[in-house]
Amino acid sequence: MKNSIQQFWNSSWVLSITAGVLLGLSYPPVPLPFLIFPAFLLVFRIIDLSDSAREAAYKIYPAFLIWNIITTYWLVMATVAGGVAAILANAAVMTIPVMLQYKVQQLKISPWLIALLQTAFWLTYEFLHHQWDLAWPWLGVGNAWANVPQLVQYISVTGYWGISLWVIFTTALAYQYLKKHKQKTKIALISILLVFPAWSISISAFESETKHEQTHEVVVVQPNFDSYEPNGGFDSAQQANDHLLSLTDSVITENTQLIAWPENAVQNQILNIDGYRNFSDRTKKQLKKYTEKQDATLITGATFFEFYKDDIPALPYKGQRGAYLPFNAALGFYPDKPMEAYRKHNLVPIVERIPFVHFLNAIDVFGWVSWNQIQGYGKGHHPDQFSVNGTATPALICYDSVFPSWVRNYVENGSGYLTIITNDGWWGNTSGHEQHFAYARLRAIEFDRWIVRSANNGISGIIAPDGSIKIETPYWKSTAFNYKVPVLTSKTLYARFGDWLPYLMMILSIFGIGFSFFDKKSNST
Repeated sequence: MKNSIQQFWNSSWVLSITAGVLLGLSYPPVPLPFLIFPAFLLVFRIIDLSDSAREAAYKIYPAFLIWNIITTYWLVMATVAGGVAAILANAAVMTIPVMLQYKVQQLKISPWLIALLQTAFWLTYEFLHHQWDLAWPWLGVGNAWANVPQLVQYISVTGYWGISLWVIFTTALAYQYLKKHKQKTKIALISILLVFPAWSISISAFESETKHEQTHEVVVVQPNFDSYEPNGGFDSAQQANDHLLSLTDSVITENTQLIAWPENAVQNQILNIDGYRNFSDRTKKQLKKYTEKQDATLITGATFFEFYKDDIPALPYKGQRGAYLPFNAALGFYPDKPMEAYRKHNLVPIVERIPFVHFLNAIDVFGWVSWNQIQGYGKGHHPDQFSVNGTATPALICYDSVFPSWVRNYVENGSGYLTIITNDGWWGNTSGHEQHFAYARLRAIEFDRWIVRSANNGISGIIAPDGSIKIETPYWKSTAFNYKVPVLTSKTLYARFGDWLPYLMMILSIFGIGFSFFDKKSNST
């Protein structure tokens, strides 16, 4: 038995496969987030068994590949080639911090400092992976804990980055203890393992319910359109609109102030220009009249075509009506003012927009590719909000909701609650829609805001500021409900100070890289 354990502990490939399985099973909907601790312990063991940073990355790549497959296999439901490419590429990107972690693990410095620098490298990677055209925050370590909100209330101070700090630092220090068996390290390890959950529980126990001066009755609609059928499975786009209105009518009251329809709810393009007597004009008039009748704001997802006369952006599409860009957008219809639009900022790489398209166009000096015609959706740049009875709320469109730094823009600018509209039907009845719903619970805690979530096929719902679920609809069901949502004005420390933790980790990472470089240089001399 002892020999078997020893063989396991010294076999990089067996450790890699085991780590990958444990990492994959740490994420929703599997209720086993604690598996992420032994998983990263095995990662650090593989690093220690390697003879170079490149070898460490090579040996850990299978673990990260398995992790990506188990957790995000559903990407292939929309496009097989794109899904496979995304999984392979993301697993490769994840090995970058591992190579840096290898460098510091070889240093003859305090185990505490080794663990801290290895943590800094991982958090720096996670933060930077939110910032570029290939951004993919889905496998952030914090997301593994989305369905146990009672243990992560402290993210109202740290952002969900604090969960990564807890997990990576604990496991890195645990590995240092296993190597050196220092009693002080053991005591510290146990303390760190327990202090974050204890902090969270104390917040839950002593924090009173946030006071609110008003509530908004909201109507949430889940139309259950088939994303792979024209008009969502209806005979016409107008019939699809009628279905949305019928569901809304079934639960609306004279006190309703907001109606939330999901991403892509309107089944045809809406233009920013009028006068063509087309579906766009008819829909805008119909929805405007409906909001006047109900005296309520309506937020709906739609493909929004914006035509330009002046200030034409780079790489526009060109059509008979002039230069334009299509946007995955949220449209706001009001009883007392014109329609407004929010253009989605965080676009899914490849699926919604070609990454680095402006750079690729710039280096294509021979014009071999018409980049403007294949770029995908235009990218929005402004965190526009919608007005509901004097209160602001965003319409976070699908992928927007997994970027805490972007969500913070809205809370800073007065959001009383957060509205999420999404269409997870592209992924079918997989774990994708369950993960997406779970991750919204973290945003509620980070910003002390109620979440109103309208999803095409599910899961729609209401989430309280502590991450608890008040309403959760079944998947693949046409339904609607109303709920009185408190409007809040308080700001958490994370809302006030933002990403202070990852920036601190970036500074430590720079220190760690410099320290490794000078240590290597001094050893060579």
